[in-house]
Amino acid sequence: MSRIGNRHLAIPEGVTVEANDRLVTVKGSKGELSLTTSDLVTVEVKEGMVVVTRKNETIPARQMHGTTNANIRNMMIGVSEGYSKALEIIGVGYRFNLKGNKLVINAGYSHPVEVEVPSDLQVKLEGNNQVTVSGISKERVGEFAANIRKVRKPEPYKGKGIRYVGEHIRRKEGKKAK
Repeated sequence: MSRIGNRHLAIPEGVTVEANDRLVTVKGSKGELSLTTSDLVTVEVKEGMVVVTRKNETIPARQMHGTTNANIRNMMIGVSEGYSKALEIIGVGYRFNLKGNKLVINAGYSHPVEVEVPSDLQVKLEGNNQVTVSGISKERVGEFAANIRKVRKPEPYKGKGIRYVGEHIRRKEGKKAK
């Protein structure tokens, strides 16, 4: 039994949720998000609550029950509060720059790496070694932050690279001299 799927989601103040057939639309002060749900679950809006129920007890229906509930909850939080992820770059000469709608990353390569910032996300520089990605979609914010981190993953010997703020990198011991 899915405990996450069975929870009733209270709609926050200033947020409207509409469920038409399989399309769920969430509107708030920061924007609007929509989700096409599976035909194995139904979404209903009752008395300020969002209720997700499954149509049968098959394994795919049980899987989609909790997933749909979590996705709708993330959408409601996104349009009311928003999401953000902070990344930091560590290394001599490593830095972030913004040029228009491109994030320029100097990460020890022979050339700077330019990453196009999607139109639905905001990127804010905090110094030249820290950047914050924010937006209303948890999925889009996390995916873009992961793509930035992928430019130069943190390495375990010196700890150089791009990491999330607060992320712990397990360090390894180098070679021993005889």
